[in-house]
Amino acid sequence: MADLKALADAVIRGDQATAVEITKAALNENMAPGEILNNGLVAGMNVIGARFKANEVYIPEVLIAARAMKMAMEHLEPRLVAAGVQPIGKAVVGTVKGDLHDIGKNLVMMMLKGAGFNVIDAGVDVSPEKFVDEAKKSGAKIVGLSALLTTTMPAMEQTIKAIKASGLSVKTMIGGAPVTQAYADKIGADGYAADAASAVDLAKSLI
Repeated sequence: MADLKALADAVIRGDQATAVEITKAALNENMAPGEILNNGLVAGMNVIGARFKANEVYIPEVLIAARAMKMAMEHLEPRLVAAGVQPIGKAVVGTVKGDLHDIGKNLVMMMLKGAGFNVIDAGVDVSPEKFVDEAKKSGAKIVGLSALLTTTMPAMEQTIKAIKASGLSVKTMIGGAPVTQAYADKIGADGYAADAASAVDLAKSLI
């Protein structure tokens, strides 16, 4: 019987080979894909998220764990789709116009995927119009905006205005080094997250 606790541990350690091996074994035993996802992969990423928040692990460990999960997901995803397992929500995430930084954005995306979200990567230097298009096209309920420069923060406000003007019923969340809760309140964002682990909690609360 495939051991899902061992699968969670493999994700926590960032052990790609073991994570893939246990995932394949569980699928061969006809274990429910949703169970493998939630009790194995997501359970492992939840531990990493909590440790990251508590400063017990840092970005490199999170990236290694996320990579192990991604490798296992390549085998699991087709079976999840076939079984009709729905993601807990859809989110479009991107770095705003004028800003080319993507480490924070990528980290948030990995953590959201690890929590069971379907995540669409809008990329970097994303115009307000592109955010609106991506949200419309994907049917996402959450749009996440990242900025690392104070000079690109106004693009967040422009994007939120564009989303509101489009009539889309999506929630907006913002983050990045210079961004604060006060700024989120000022520009009318639905939420602010100080780090990737908090972004997951925020996204869950917004849906």
